[in-house]
Amino acid sequence: MATDMTEAIHQLIQDRGISEELVLRTIENTLLAAYKRRFGNADNAIVRFSDDNREVSIYAKKKIVDGVYDPVSEIDLEEARELNPEAEIGDELLLEVDPKDFDRISVQSAKQTAHQSIREIQKDSLYEEYKDKVGEIIIGYYQRERNGTIYVDLGKVEGILPKKYQSPREVYHVNDRIKALITEVNKTPAGLQVVLSRTHTDFVRAIFELEVPEVYDKTVEIHKIVREPGYRTKLAVYSNREDVDPVGACVGLKGVRIQAVIREMEGEKIDILKYDPDPRRFIKNALSPAEVRDVVILDEGKHQALAVVSDSQLSLAIGKQGLNVRLANRLVDWNIDVKTDAQFEEMDISSESRRAVSELFGDPESYDEEISRIIELPGVDSVVAEALLTNEIDFIEDFLALSPEELGNIQGVTPEQLEVLRKLIEDNVEIVEEDEEAAEALEQGGFSDAGPEAGGESPSGEAEEEDNLSEVEEYECPECGAKITVDMTSCPNCGIGLSFEYEDE
Repeated sequence: MATDMTEAIHQLIQDRGISEELVLRTIENTLLAAYKRRFGNADNAIVRFSDDNREVSIYAKKKIVDGVYDPVSEIDLEEARELNPEAEIGDELLLEVDPKDFDRISVQSAKQTAHQSIREIQKDSLYEEYKDKVGEIIIGYYQRERNGTIYVDLGKVEGILPKKYQSPREVYHVNDRIKALITEVNKTPAGLQVVLSRTHTDFVRAIFELEVPEVYDKTVEIHKIVREPGYRTKLAVYSNREDVDPVGACVGLKGVRIQAVIREMEGEKIDILKYDPDPRRFIKNALSPAEVRDVVILDEGKHQALAVVSDSQLSLAIGKQGLNVRLANRLVDWNIDVKTDAQFEEMDISSESRRAVSELFGDPESYDEEISRIIELPGVDSVVAEALLTNEIDFIEDFLALSPEELGNIQGVTPEQLEVLRKLIEDNVEIVEEDEEAAEALEQGGFSDAGPEAGGESPSGEAEEEDNLSEVEEYECPECGAKITVDMTSCPNCGIGLSFEYEDE
């Protein structure tokens, strides 16, 4: 029996992957089940293994009494003294039970218990092993297909690849190698269920970790992945080191790394772009491979933006059936509308409209700051901007301060280009000249609302003041409309500073 049991233990360990401790526990439970079936209960049954676990015995613990009422748990004193002459009433004896004495029904019940225990132990053991692999790549082989679900041989268990997790461009045959992502591990009455996927975005992430060492060691990190399985995938990446180009690392030398990923994904198109915290730049990158001329934020709170492209780039930016812009929307989490230059002009989203949008939904100063430099003007000729920068003309206000003679002395820029630049500034920048505002105020009301602190002038000459008082004694405050007179330095109603100026007759 010892040899048979030893062989059985080794076979269970090798074939089922069950630990020796669990095998011994199963044998113990099997013998107890047979004992219970034979004698009605196993409360007094004890199973013991030898030191080397090569032999196992089962004992019945019986109490010594003077008159037996329960033969399963009691033994008469005379019978006990035959086994142990020193036995006394109240003592307990361990009597070995020969398993061969069990009847056929008891043995059958024990076998069922053993099989059930082994199945449960194996299920628990595999569950513990595979539950920690969720999110990892595993390789298996195509076995069969039923109702669209592919069953994959993973070695110890069988995985399932449901139809919804299969790429539409992939076709499999028996014994084909399948690399997939483990998404779920479940216990079922039939055994362990390992659910696989080749459409999940984490599948793409795991493939890049296998093919790109910089992604694996977190030098380059993937900000977000969006995917239309079988058609196109977009990845936004960034680098934790300034000397590492995140896009170049993922593409590899001569595209070796990205080609390996594309082959694994059966030719699916992959766009790798650089993540940027600035939504305008991020949106530009997200519409890759299209070239975006400008991005206008329509509503920052609702994440609505407008991307302006040339006529030749419109179809590329939108993509087939809108796929490219749809993936870009999901990648940046903005609602992006793509328009050509002509469509953009028809929408009247220029100069004042752009400024109003920025003031309503963003930082009121952000727009002016954004276009304070010539190079930041939307649609500016980069050649002209660089030529002006060479001549130490960087900011818009520096350019506007130049006289015609100074403009004519700028090297590398034609008068026509300068005129186009001036028109571009007029369309995109609000130019306020204080002198013109003061002149306009004088023409409308004969006064300015700038007080003495703001540089307003005091009345000049008593005779001149008296002449003006004789002609007009009262005025209206330009701020609140209250009645004011020339001898007032501030409005009695709203408190605004006043200064009157007079023209010579």
